[in-house]
Amino acid sequence: MSEAFPRHVLCVLSSGLGLLEMEEIASGFGGFVLDREYSEDEPDPRMPEAFEASMSAASFDEADRTAVEFHDTVGYLLSAPMMQALAFDTSRRLLAATAALLRSGATAVKNESSGITHGRDRWLALADRAADATDEDLADALVAAWVKRPIYDGQVLYSCGMHLLGAPEVEIEVGAAPPAMDELPELVAHLDTLAIYLLTDPRAAEIEDGAGFRMAEDAPRWSLRTGACDRYDEDDLFFNPYGYVRLTPAD
Repeated sequence: MSEAFPRHVLCVLSSGLGLLEMEEIASGFGGFVLDREYSEDEPDPRMPEAFEASMSAASFDEADRTAVEFHDTVGYLLSAPMMQALAFDTSRRLLAATAALLRSGATAVKNESSGITHGRDRWLALADRAADATDEDLADALVAAWVKRPIYDGQVLYSCGMHLLGAPEVEIEVGAAPPAMDELPELVAHLDTLAIYLLTDPRAAEIEDGAGFRMAEDAPRWSLRTGACDRYDEDDLFFNPYGYVRLTPAD
């Protein structure tokens, strides 16, 4: 296993909320600091394209797009590099901080460490879910908030962001033909089921290649395959030191 420690890099846009206020709000949730090298009290014309590339279309409305276009401040908030045992709780606290920022004048947020963003209403709904959740429900909310999926590489659908929760990425083999749109919801449900299993079931720490996995007792059997992260360099924010776990069709 790599010795790299993942960290959150959160891009926060605002119109009227200054950098010092951003840092003060975020620091109240424990350990989040402003990156003073890259944060700016001025607009960045690259932001609309950057947010669009981060799957903003999934939950952005016209007000969200307008907020990105007409921001006047760009702040980058950092978590400390996270040991595996601390990642889940750090991500829970950062989601609460994200909601506090949005309710205090921030207008848009994306995570540079997984390449995901949500519209304002979606961020707030996820934070509200996580605030009252435990166990599998909390894991589900944090996966939805921080993990970008599905991403297709020509053979598998995979995630990016599970490293921020202290777990391997999740993948599922689909073959060379891109999945049809009506197939995606079920495939994403498979990824999410595996992700929640990795985050909540103690047996997940002992997965071996070839082990069986079912979404439910009466569901078809899949085989599990593990491997090291080979999509990103070790110094990339997307790099997952815990590797991946892939669902492959059982023989």
